[in-house]
Amino acid sequence: MIEKLLHRPIAAAEAFHDPADPPPLFPEEAQVVARSVETRRLEFATVRACARSALARLGVPAGPILPGERGAPRWPASVVGSMTHCVGYRAAAVARGTDLLTIGIDAEVNLPLKNDGVRRLVTVPEERSRLTELAAQRPGICWDRLLFSAKESVYKAWFPITGRWLEFEDAVVDVDPDAGTFTARLLVPGPVVSGSRLRGFSGRWLVQDGLILTAIAVTHDA
Repeated sequence: MIEKLLHRPIAAAEAFHDPADPPPLFPEEAQVVARSVETRRLEFATVRACARSALARLGVPAGPILPGERGAPRWPASVVGSMTHCVGYRAAAVARGTDLLTIGIDAEVNLPLKNDGVRRLVTVPEERSRLTELAAQRPGICWDRLLFSAKESVYKAWFPITGRWLEFEDAVVDVDPDAGTFTARLLVPGPVVSGSRLRGFSGRWLVQDGLILTAIAVTHDA
């Protein structure tokens, strides 16, 4: 599924369930989830197994992948990447830092957001009016959830290169329902990349088998 959105130089791996025998964790990782419920320990282990599989394709040896500031994974030196998990899906995507600046991926179940209050929390008026149009065009897709996923991917791509929080209202996402793409226009100053200020992100999306997947890959000349 994820290979439809991300291509070389990115290496990615995914899983649609947690194996009966949990993938082994490094001691430092096991300590992170030592007091967590079993479902959390399983998803934590599976998504890291995905990450190690992806890293191996880059020739990077296995090692602990610990959560850092605000939960962002601490990748090996010279590697950029992103991880995601939801009910029925886990995935990781990585690349060498010399090839890409940052990556952001997110997966969600294709279900509407909980209520209108949540929808208003994660969207701006411009986006909400667009959601009505999208729902009329293709009612089988939960566009509010897809927009939420796109913003999650935006944040995951944003944070490693800025170290700053990004609120939901700090970016306006526009989804193309036919091309399977989206753009995110930043409403706050972006980082300077190769001498120019980054003003937004471009990404791709996919809805398949009851899941929503969004992904962003930013090059150094973005």
